[in-house]
Amino acid sequence: MKVVVTGASGYLGGNLCHVLLNQGHSVRALVRPSSNLDSLPSPTAVDVCYGDVTDYTSLIAAFSGCHVIFHVAALVEPWLPDPSRFFSVNVVGLENVLRAARETETVEKIVYTSSFFALGSTDGGDLADETRVHNEKLFCTEYERSKAMADKIAMRAAAEGVPIVVVYPGVIYGPGKVTAGNIIARMIIERFNGRLPGYIGNGDDRYSFSYVDDVVEGHIAAMHKGRNGERYLLTGENASFKHVFDVAAILTGTSRPWFHIPLWVLEAYGWISVFFARITGKLPLISPPASECKDAMQERKYTDAKYKTVKVLRHQWAYSCEKAKVELGYSPRSLKDGMSEVLPWLKSLGLIKY
Repeated sequence: MKVVVTGASGYLGGNLCHVLLNQGHSVRALVRPSSNLDSLPSPTAVDVCYGDVTDYTSLIAAFSGCHVIFHVAALVEPWLPDPSRFFSVNVVGLENVLRAARETETVEKIVYTSSFFALGSTDGGDLADETRVHNEKLFCTEYERSKAMADKIAMRAAAEGVPIVVVYPGVIYGPGKVTAGNIIARMIIERFNGRLPGYIGNGDDRYSFSYVDDVVEGHIAAMHKGRNGERYLLTGENASFKHVFDVAAILTGTSRPWFHIPLWVLEAYGWISVFFARITGKLPLISPPASECKDAMQERKYTDAKYKTVKVLRHQWAYSCEKAKVELGYSPRSLKDGMSEVLPWLKSLGLIKY
């Protein structure tokens, strides 16, 4: 089967291309001209097509002759100087993909990679499933807002008969690119290099962690078994970042953190990080929530810092993947099993020592 992967040079997209090729599919990789292609299979194995999801005409060429579209491309960052980019890539990008797919006669299915953020937080201790719809009353990040908007567009397209299946990965981690989308790897690097010496917050947070190989297999299963118009959570073990650090300590035989870093300290660090990000252009790992800006120009300048990483840490993000297990055969591994692969990988790259 001939498939096309948007965002193919990214963390998830690159892994997906490798597995699709190994399973005998003909793969076209849509990448931007400026993309680093190191994570992709060799150019002789994959058909590299240059374009951008924000450029509709480039999608027409990329989708030509393809049977399945894996729309993985997304802008995933905790903070950007220009927050409108989240909308142009994550929302308008999806609209362009859907429009181009309608124009391509060979397309039989679209597997769209959403995010658990599109469903909203799960405060109150419940496990959300695919029936959850974002209440749109609170958005912790502009990324979350954009994915919730895109989710509505995908569901509307499904209602109109577009053959789309939507998958919602959890916090993806595992070997591959150390990008903003691989937050576990980034935090482990900070932890083992002494820049994140304590637990984050008080340890009562919950996230659904998904090993990258499991998510890739979930995408491919969605292509084969996913029912058009259905949503599938490709999540995994629900745990706190404290548990992540504890598992890392156990597996490496190192000491656990002995104190907790209050969120207000991270908030202050976030403001400092954003300040230096504006100077250096290097995006921060942590960014702060909003402060009120009375000056109109200042408001426009700093409105991008309105909903940030620290605010995410104040909420719960726990989900059930039972539907994907039953219908797709999805089988997520435990956090311990996944981390037993991540830690040696980071060590082999010289990014951590233990």
